[in-house]
This record gives sequence, structure tokens and C-alpha cells, in this order.
Amino acid sequence: MDVIEVMDELEQLGKERIKKRYLKEGAKEPLFGVATGDMKPLKKMIKKNQMLANELYSTGNYDAMYFAGVIADPKIMTRNEFEQWINHAYFYMISDYVVAVTLSESPLVYDIADDWINSEDELTQSAGWHAYCWLIGHKKDDLLDIDRLKSLLYKASDNIHDQLYRVQVAMSYFISCVGISCEPLHELAVRIATELGEIHVTKSSGEEVILNPLASIEKAKEKNRIGFIRRYVRC
Repeated sequence: MDVIEVMDELEQLGKERIKKRYLKEGAKEPLFGVATGDMKPLKKMIKKNQMLANELYSTGNYDAMYFAGVIADPKIMTRNEFEQWINHAYFYMISDYVVAVTLSESPLVYDIADDWINSEDELTQSAGWHAYCWLIGHKKDDLLDIDRLKSLLYKASDNIHDQLYRVQVAMSYFISCVGISCEPLHELAVRIATELGEIHVTKSSGEEVILNPLASIEKAKEKNRIGFIRRYVRC
């Protein structure tokens, strides 16, 4: 299938109800409003196709950008391709899910995520933190760089109160992900989350939100899901 054929298929799958929801979350036109589950037959047909993924992503259509992440091949994506993707990620559902999830499966994940975390751009920083979240959610502990994760825990703890909203959300999520999925750092994550307590943050709209990584860790512990390994993180 080529990009025109895929766009036609996505358009046919679009639903006005889903489109309104995506627009409310921050998506912009053009988009069709395709439910992620409805993309599965199309994904099964195409499997992985990096060239097609790049063409779809470059359309700027939210559904096409999302589907690009579904059929991307992270193992062969170059740094330049990842940079192009993050540069065109205009809201968090693209940066934190499409781009970050794809990056988490790349052998370049550590180097790129570290650079993005130190970026001055809010969504780029958020994507860097989320890439680590997705990584530790599907990698066994012995395949993770524990020292690097430990350093990032302290970085998040020391800087979370001074960040923009999306970065604060990402840092809080990172702390809870480490506490839930990385057993060697579970106790440290719990200690840091306990010290932080409830984190009051403010959206750009002025709405106040309370983040609580400790509550997320405790909830997972109650369900006996500490050390849980996510089988598959891409949609």
C-alpha cells in the first residue's frame, strides 16, 4: 500500500465522536478520528514499513502520524528521523506516545532520550522522559542501565517543581514507572515519591492538577504488579 491508499483507509475508519475527543485533547486538523483499535487490521496488512511511516508522519494528519508509529521500525530509524519526528510533534499525544514509544524500542534510546531530557522545549523534554517510562515498562531489569535510571530519579526529584506542566507530568510518571517496573530501584523510587508527596501543578489553561507518584506505586503494589513487564507497548 502507498501513502494515498493508507490515507483513504484511515479516512473511512474515522468517526466524528472520536475526532471530537482528539480535538479536545489537543489534536488539530487535519484528522479523521480513528480509534486505535480500528487500526489493527491495517497494521496487520502492512506490518513494518519505515518509508511509509515517514510519509504518513509528514502529512501532519494526526491519525496518519499515530499510525506511522504503529508501522515504524524503530530498529532501523536514524537519529535524524527521530529528530524530525519530535520536531513535528505538536501536542503530547504525539510526543509522549507516538514518538516516545517508538524511541523506546530503538537501540538509540539512551543517547537520544538523554539529549531530549536536557532540551529547552517542553514536548521534547516530555518525550525524553516518556521514552524511559516505556523502556522500563517492557525491558527486564538486567537489560536496563540501573545507574542511569537512578541518576534520573534524583534529577526528577530535584527539578520537578521548576518545570513546565507536561515535563512535570512526565517526571512524575517516570518516578512511578521506576517504582512499579524496576525492582532494583523500587525502594528509592518509593522514598523519593514519599518525600515529594502530592505535587500541585498548573496547566497552561490555569487549571490545577495534583500529581501523586506514590499513590500510583502503592496501587500497583496492592495489585501485586511490582516488577510487571509490559508485553507490548505500541498500539
